Amino acid sequence: MTLFDSFKRGMKKTRDLITGGLNRITASVTAFDETMLDELEALMVQADFGMAASTDILDRLKEKIRGGGSADRAQVTSYLKSIWLEILGSPRFLTVNHEAMTVILLVGVNGTGKTTTAGKLCHRFQSQGYKVMLAAADTFRAAAIDQLKHWGNVTQTPVVAHQVGADPASVVYDAISGAKARNADVLIIDTAGRLHNKKNLMDELAKIRRVIEREAPQSHCESLLVIDATTGQNAVQQAKVFHETTEITGLVITKLDGNAKGGVAVAVAHQTQTPICLAGLGEGIDDLSDFDPQAFVNALIPDESESNFQ
Repeated sequence: MTLFDSFKRGMKKTRDLITGGLNRITASVTAFDETMLDELEALMVQADFGMAASTDILDRLKEKIRGGGSADRAQVTSYLKSIWLEILGSPRFLTVNHEAMTVILLVGVNGTGKTTTAGKLCHRFQSQGYKVMLAAADTFRAAAIDQLKHWGNVTQTPVVAHQVGADPASVVYDAISGAKARNADVLIIDTAGRLHNKKNLMDELAKIRRVIEREAPQSHCESLLVIDATTGQNAVQQAKVFHETTEITGLVITKLDGNAKGGVAVAVAHQTQTPICLAGLGEGIDDLSDFDPQAFVNALIPDESESNFQ
C-alpha cells in the first residue's frame, strides 16, 4: 500500500467533511467574497484547523486571489492545497543512522498512544531488517510496563524494564548498555506521560537525555512528541507548550482516522513549525505511516477530477 493509499483510507472522515463543505460553498457562491471566506473559515474550524491557522490560511488565500479570478471548486481546491503544503513544509521521514545507534525517545501526555507507537515503530524497523530494543522508562504505571512487554512478545523484541517506581534514567542507562551489547540499530524508549508544567517530570526527561548523551554520545537521537488527533485543539496546545519547554525533533500524530479532526495536523504544524514525522491511521500493527504532506493533502482534499474518490 502506498503512502497515498494509507492516507486516502485513514482520512475518509475528514475528507468527507471537507469535500462536502467545498461542494456546498462553491455551488452557492460564484466569486471570491467575504461570504465565501466566512464559509471556508467555518469549514476549516469544523475540521479542527483551529482559529489561528484558519485565519492565517484565509489571509494567504486573499493574497492569492487579490487579482481576481473564478471561485469554482477546482480553483479553491488548488489554492487551499498550496497553502496547506506551505504550512506543512517538506517531508521529514524518520530514518535509521547507519553509522551509529538511533535512539528514539517518545514523550507526551498520558493517553496519546506512546506505548502503542513504540510497538508499531519496533515492528516497522524490524520489517526493514534492523535490530531493535525497547526500554520501558514509564515506571509510574505497571500497566505501561506490561503493555510494552506485550509489544516485545508480539515483535519478539528484547525489552529492558525495571520495577514500578524505579528511576527512569536508570532504565535508559541499562537499555543503552544492552543495546550496545546486542549491537542494536535502534533503541526505542517509552516514557511516562507528563505535562509541561510538572517540573519534576520535565527534569526527569532532561535527566534521561543526559544519560543518552553521556552513554551513547555518537547516537542519533530523535525526541518525538506523540499527540492524539481526536483531542483536537488540546493536541495543538500540548504540542505548542512542549515545543516551548523541551527539545522536540518531530511529531507523531495518532488516531488521525478516528474522526473528522484531520485538520489538526495543519494546526500543529502552523503553531510549532515542528515537522510531523509519523501518522497513526488505524489500529493495525502496520497502520503507522510516514507523514508525507503531499499525500496527506491529496487525500484530504481531492481534485475536482477525482469526483469518484472514496
